[in-house]
Amino acid sequence: MTLVDTHHGELGVKPACDALGVSRATWYRRRARADAGSGPLRLRSDPKRHPRRIGSDERARILAVLCEERFADLTPREVHAALLSEGTYLCSPSSMYRILRQNKAIRERRRIASHPRHEKPVLVATRPDQVWTWDVTRVPASGGGHYALHVAIDLYSRCVVAWRLARGESAALARDFIDEAVRSNGVDPRGLVVHSDRGTPMTAQPLSDLYLSLGIRKSLSRPRTSNDNAFSESQFKTLKYGPAWPEGRMTFDQWRRWCPQAFHWYNHRHHHESLAHFTPAEVHSGRHLTLVAVRQQALDRAWIAHPERFVRGRPVAKTVPVEVWINRPEQDPAKTTPQPAAS
Repeated sequence: MTLVDTHHGELGVKPACDALGVSRATWYRRRARADAGSGPLRLRSDPKRHPRRIGSDERARILAVLCEERFADLTPREVHAALLSEGTYLCSPSSMYRILRQNKAIRERRRIASHPRHEKPVLVATRPDQVWTWDVTRVPASGGGHYALHVAIDLYSRCVVAWRLARGESAALARDFIDEAVRSNGVDPRGLVVHSDRGTPMTAQPLSDLYLSLGIRKSLSRPRTSNDNAFSESQFKTLKYGPAWPEGRMTFDQWRRWCPQAFHWYNHRHHHESLAHFTPAEVHSGRHLTLVAVRQQALDRAWIAHPERFVRGRPVAKTVPVEVWINRPEQDPAKTTPQPAAS
């Protein structure tokens, strides 16, 4: 700005400002202020000191008082109150906090609970009775309140393998439910994985002891992560939004009579979209393998009769997925070996 003041008469304001890379508006504003008698504008390197700013010497004195031994276990607000009771005012509590933060002399003193990092469950099922997932949902009671409906499904087939209606939830009920489900289905518990969320009955010691005695591998969802048990949640939604769900509340005996009919509909009549529209019972029993051939024969006959209706060529009957995952791991494309194309 001093160079523009010196040479603007011979060079012009615009060429001088452009050559020096300064703003003409700033130069004119400084000149107008100087002509008015207020002096040149302060540069950013010489900022105007705020009148409420605490000086460096005073800040050092405040910090020394805050670090005294008698104030070691007190918060700045308590120090502020104690000093006022002594007839001394240093600064506001917020200024005390700011001075301590700038000098890295403050930290969290409370015993804040720290939770361990829970492992993400990663499960895969390639056949029935390999992985089960179960949960408890509430059904409305006629006299108010709710009943607890325990439901276990097979991950591969989505088939309901066990259910139990109870008046409440407890660790003993959960243990008996899983024990009865394993025995009634005749599965080898040593090759079974049972997955659930972290509800109190699921994490109780009686159920853990049962898993240990039978050789069942226990799997738990992460806290507050409903997607880790999405298959059970989806089964409950299908049941509650299905055509058989009652409109109002029912008694315990009425729910006991309703459950067998509802689960028979879900297993034997409900064509599951994720199972290529086979029923869970068909996939669980393996009958879908025969039905795929039947469906393919029907599609072949339709294709031969009217090939013009199939613009994409010969239709192929869909079948169930080979693998069903809970939290399928993401594959790195750079590390994935490409599979050879089918000839």
